[in-house]
Amino acid sequence: MIQIDDAIVALDVIEENFICDLSACQGECCVEGESGAPLENEEVEIIEKLLPAIWDDLSPKAQEVINAQGVAYKDRDGDMVTSIVNGKDCVFTYYDEKGICKCAIEKAHKEGKTDFYKPISCHLYPIRLEKFREFTAVNYHRWRICKAAVLLGNKEGLRIYQFLKEPLIRKFGNAWYNELCIAADEYKEMKKNGLTK
Repeated sequence: MIQIDDAIVALDVIEENFICDLSACQGECCVEGESGAPLENEEVEIIEKLLPAIWDDLSPKAQEVINAQGVAYKDRDGDMVTSIVNGKDCVFTYYDEKGICKCAIEKAHKEGKTDFYKPISCHLYPIRLEKFREFTAVNYHRWRICKAAVLLGNKEGLRIYQFLKEPLIRKFGNAWYNELCIAADEYKEMKKNGLTK
């Protein structure tokens, strides 16, 4: 593990390769899973305010769910997550002309309708953050549906922390990310010289 400020980064974040391959997975991470995407408390309010900008892109069923229970709910662990449709799709999903599942919030951002990109947990995936009293754990979440992303990452030789540069800077800042890059380079050098376990 690598500690930078109050974040502890798992080594596989700097060792493993990953590049999302939407053409292969069809955006299944927005559909599969036991609950919606994790939300930070302030994100719930932001999403509620931007609803008019994305409303027409949402399915009638998603609109129905939002009208009934709101944009988010507490899951069984007591965490705030995005509302879901039929126990699967995130309410903010839509399908493009190729049948790929995408995020309506991200679409609105790209169209200049909101400055909010999308929930940070979605932007950071496959990294998952876990907050403890003294630190935040930065972990790689392995999921079978991301097999194509691992294959593409291996082919291109792009590490997880490199692929997720933008969201990591969004969450932790430029200085933090630069420290992570330095630590990753130092670790790689130590490994090459047989100085790691």
